Amino acid sequence: MEIMNDPSTLLLILLPLLLLQLILLVVAMIDLLKRQETNGPKWVWLLVIVFINILGPIVYFLWGRTKQ
Repeated sequence: MEIMNDPSTLLLILLPLLLLQLILLVVAMIDLLKRQETNGPKWVWLLVIVFINILGPIVYFLWGRTKQ
């Protein structure tokens, strides 16, 4: 239980997850803004990407994009 008492160790554990979340968010937002058509309204995908942390961009990449 010593890990929970040390904030720097906890930050080192969470940092890769936060970095992954940020990268997915930025790439998904750029892709959404560049696409002319999506499967469903763009505003819905915007909400999914922004408010459903890591899973939102993944769901968008799997089901939200149309084939170009």
